[in-house]
Amino acid sequence: MKYLSFDLEATGLREDDLIIEFACVPFCTTTRTIEEGLYYHSFIHCPPFEELKKDLDPWVIENNEGLIKKANNTGLNIDDFKKQLQNYLCNKEIKEYFGEDKITLFGKSMAAIDLPFLNRDLGWNWMREYFQHRQLDLSSVAYSLIDLGHLPISCQSGSNLMSEFGMGTVAHTALEDAINTAKIYLKIIERLHSS
Repeated sequence: MKYLSFDLEATGLREDDLIIEFACVPFCTTTRTIEEGLYYHSFIHCPPFEELKKDLDPWVIENNEGLIKKANNTGLNIDDFKKQLQNYLCNKEIKEYFGEDKITLFGKSMAAIDLPFLNRDLGWNWMREYFQHRQLDLSSVAYSLIDLGHLPISCQSGSNLMSEFGMGTVAHTALEDAINTAKIYLKIIERLHSS
């Protein structure tokens, strides 16, 4: 099957937090390839870091200050981001890759912020126009494999899941995380096929 692996970074995990970075990359489980040449990446404009800082969680202050500053300085406003993402989804190469079917999204812990924030900022109807109502979530896959005895319980954590497959640490940047999430899934498939 073909999926669009995506990730976003935000100013936090609360309902009113803001998307500051988005990236996606297509991949195929049949050929076990990631189409890194067909990726899309964007920063989304947000208020200045100093203005947001008083309401940010300590982890965000420590780890995402640079991303927030980059989003503030270079990010697209949400309407321009939506148009640019729409152009990406409608371009010839993406259409040829996925065919006429709506795209199936793939990500990690998507229910936490990714899908709610995209539905909120891009609109429910817009999301349904381009994407399947079904998605595949790496965290759910990992939990199932833990339950089935194929992965150790420590793989509940994204960092430990990456470590299990010799992939270093979570980058917490949208493009690298979108690519790594797809890589982990392909490594899981390879492991299960070889066992």
